[in-house]
Amino acid sequence: MYNKENRFRMWTLMFLYILTLNIRQVAGDDSTQMLYVKLTIDESALRNLTLPSPFTTNEVNVDGFKMTTMCEPQLNGRTKCDCQLNHVWSDRACQSTQKCCGNQTCIFNQNSSHVCISNTAVTIKGFITLEGSQYENCLAQHSSADFISCDMKLTGEMSQVFSTLKGFDVLKIMSYSVGSVIANFELIIANSILPQDLMQKSQFLTSKLSASLNFITLGVVQLSSPPNPVCYNWKHNVSCSVQGDLKNKPLWQLLKQDNAFEITNGTGSEVTTTNGSTVTLKNITEFWAGVYTCTYSDIMNLVTISHKASTVMDVSTLPNIDITTDPGFPRCKQGTDLVKVRVICDIGISSEPYNVTWASLNIKAQLNEVKSGSPRYAVDTYVSCSYQSAPEVTCTFTNRCSQNRSASVKIIIIYVSDLFCESDGDWKDTKAGYDAVIKCQNAHGTRQRTCKKTTPAQWEQEESNCVNLDLKSVLQSAIVADSGLGSLDANAANVFSRLQNATNITGAINTYANMDASVHVLINLSQKLNIINNESSMDDLLGSSSNLLEESLDESWKAKAGSGNISLAERYLSAVEQLIEVTNTTGAKKKTNVEVDTCNDTQEQQCTNSVFNVTVLLNSPSAGSVKTTGFKNLESFFPKNNETYLPNSIIVSTTTQIKQLDSVNIQIDFPLLKKRPRNVEIKCVTWDNATRSWSSNGCSWKGPSHEERCVCSHLSSFAILMAQKPLEIYWVNELTYIGLSVSVLSLIINLAIEVTVWSAVVKTSTLHLRHTAHVNISLCLLVADGCFLASLEPKIISDFWCVTSVVLKHFCFLAMFFWMLALSCTLLHQAVFMFHNVSKKNYLSFSYFLGYVCPLLIVTTAFLSNGSGAMGRYYSRDTCWLLYSGLFRGSIHTFLIPVGIIVFTNVFSMVIVIILLLNHPDSIAKSNEKTAAKTVMRTVILLTPIFGVTWIFGFFVMSLDLTYGYVAYAVNYAFTLLNAFQGLFILLTTCLGDRLTREALLKRLRKNASASTSNSTTKLDSTGTK
Repeated sequence: MYNKENRFRMWTLMFLYILTLNIRQVAGDDSTQMLYVKLTIDESALRNLTLPSPFTTNEVNVDGFKMTTMCEPQLNGRTKCDCQLNHVWSDRACQSTQKCCGNQTCIFNQNSSHVCISNTAVTIKGFITLEGSQYENCLAQHSSADFISCDMKLTGEMSQVFSTLKGFDVLKIMSYSVGSVIANFELIIANSILPQDLMQKSQFLTSKLSASLNFITLGVVQLSSPPNPVCYNWKHNVSCSVQGDLKNKPLWQLLKQDNAFEITNGTGSEVTTTNGSTVTLKNITEFWAGVYTCTYSDIMNLVTISHKASTVMDVSTLPNIDITTDPGFPRCKQGTDLVKVRVICDIGISSEPYNVTWASLNIKAQLNEVKSGSPRYAVDTYVSCSYQSAPEVTCTFTNRCSQNRSASVKIIIIYVSDLFCESDGDWKDTKAGYDAVIKCQNAHGTRQRTCKKTTPAQWEQEESNCVNLDLKSVLQSAIVADSGLGSLDANAANVFSRLQNATNITGAINTYANMDASVHVLINLSQKLNIINNESSMDDLLGSSSNLLEESLDESWKAKAGSGNISLAERYLSAVEQLIEVTNTTGAKKKTNVEVDTCNDTQEQQCTNSVFNVTVLLNSPSAGSVKTTGFKNLESFFPKNNETYLPNSIIVSTTTQIKQLDSVNIQIDFPLLKKRPRNVEIKCVTWDNATRSWSSNGCSWKGPSHEERCVCSHLSSFAILMAQKPLEIYWVNELTYIGLSVSVLSLIINLAIEVTVWSAVVKTSTLHLRHTAHVNISLCLLVADGCFLASLEPKIISDFWCVTSVVLKHFCFLAMFFWMLALSCTLLHQAVFMFHNVSKKNYLSFSYFLGYVCPLLIVTTAFLSNGSGAMGRYYSRDTCWLLYSGLFRGSIHTFLIPVGIIVFTNVFSMVIVIILLLNHPDSIAKSNEKTAAKTVMRTVILLTPIFGVTWIFGFFVMSLDLTYGYVAYAVNYAFTLLNAFQGLFILLTTCLGDRLTREALLKRLRKNASASTSNSTTKLDSTGTK
């Protein structure tokens, strides 16, 4: 044991050693220097070791004596060292090959110089940028005298300033680089320092050297965190503090997987700045494991200082357990008592050292653990082939915090008498009534296939829930975008960018599961974001939204029946609408399948936007920013609750910046996807989320004159629906059947009368020509009406008979009108040129040429020029009549134009005849208004049917679409009645209404009656004589 004299001798030796050390002292009255002394003494002297009191010698104050490190020699020639209280290993020791950090026990070589330093020590690393040429030699070769001199000079200048900080230990310039002259240095202060003092010294140095400083400090900021490991789902605080007031908030970051994420307020974290700064982690999971850093920035003039502190959080996690059996359905065969099964618990990649235990139910055999290790744990066992309650196995994982999580699986056994589906490729034997499940390869999720319980059992179609790994990662990032790990805006921008990249290759996402995952990304972000200011985020949003609407993905939008209440298209539209609504954008943005146009009506009362040639005109005062979005192909993915009406336009959505508008009038001009056939109704609709159907409430169609225009009184998602069938005219078919039947019968009677009275009524050339025309008109109309009756139900006749009836109707109706023209020309000639006779032969030749050759030429030309009577060009299979394709388009015009000319000519002739009748001298002599009216009326009634004037209504039928309403229906009924019964009208006017024909018919009837009576009388007389 040492006595006082020995102790004094020891400290004297120490002091002499200190004074004789070859230490470079820095100039300046306030300079300080830390000195480390290695003292080797007997172990028995440690109990009596006392530290000397401060003293002064040669104008040097020596104080702050502390024991930092205690080392003991080991048998193997090495030394075991420990840090004393409030001391830790230096950064040099921590970064050495021994990686000795904190206050842990370390073993070094005996000549090691590693020592512990105060746990309040400050390490400074950074660079100083020197202007001018004063220190250019510091860029010379390190072995040169110029470099050595320059390096010593700069080191001295910096040491002279920083050594005035109490606890100054060492300053070392590590390297030089070009950019002016940049010196990278490291500085250690053994004691705690105030950031204000450090800034003051740094300002002085930059002023002295005409330089700028940029460095990071470790030790100025103190950081406290919960002890590791941190338990799963617990709530903890991580706090940092600094002496003095830096007057700014620190930057919190979490470093994980080589990425740094800013910690902000979110669903998982809360940052407060009262008395320092604290991060509250609300529910700790593996998501929050990593290195936490707290950084205060202190910037003044040419000095930039970052005060940083770090700590590691090690989270004791709990796994997500996927428990399965192999085989999935153990099968018992005849004569087998037991069947082997392996139970597997897969937890994915994890570094947590779990304690795994197993338990079973309804299993008598042991559970034999299989040496597989993380992430797959397994046991083998045997289950009985005797009927019993389903065997069950449970695996339990316990973490370092003694928290546990379990998963169980029931082993479904295929007994000998059970129905099952035999293995098919990847699918193994599966019990009837159950689903076989297989993990996806190189994707997330499972494939599923049901074994249908029939006799025999049958496999159903496979259902894949596999999600592209890139998409799954994007979805996970979207879910935690507002967790607080990184700013919401930055996280959202990253998600939008990755989503666009993941959806660029449509072949990689062409399944419903991938489409569903993509839409869920949009839904998650739409629920979190209040504004999108980033232009690139807007571009990525539109790009990814457009990618999902590619035509090659049509089948991927269709879900299996019963897979959800709200369709994928509805969710997509709602999410994209909300996201576009919060974007801060101007002008037009165009992508392949999505376009956005924006206007501002702050100055105007109207806003006009255009997307995909759809023009939207909004009339509403003070609506603010008005955004219109067009979606191509989306309309076909919406639920079709009413097959009567289907979408015939793209979907267009319009939103305004001001939500509560007093009045809205929005006019939308849609280009139709398919041309609207005649008499087909269109509805202007919006999507009603409440009824999940298209609704026409608040919207109206502007009719066939503006068939692409809708006007609505509210904002929503708009589209046009078109009926799949034309509007029906009630009872028109029945009226047509009755009218044509009556006409056919009337025409037969009319022809019979003409044959009967022919010799009696054709006594002059004029009458011969007139009755010849009557007969041919009746004959042509009879054939045409017969064909019309035969083809009234196009669906039940063959294609050959359909086109044959079209040709016959085309020819016969035209022939009828041309004979009507010949008749009207005859009457007009007689009325105008009363004393001019034309030979019967010439007139008949002209009439037959006009009546049959002209229509034959027209029909032949129309037939050949339209693909030789091709369906869809010459005629319509739906109507078995000529085709109408629009104004002056379609084969129907080869009928309408000649008929129109003939009807106009006939009306003209009728008017001339009426005028001449009224101006005839005999008429003038007897005339009065009543007589004149009767003459006009009689002429009109007699000539209208035979001149085909009633067909004028046909032109109104062609020009009036049924969607016009009651007027169109009235015209159609009038046309049907007048022309279906045309044969009856011809009978009444040309036969029964003609005096000569009527008299000749009555005379013939009387003659026949007289002959019949005479024959009867003769027979009676003969009988009496006998």
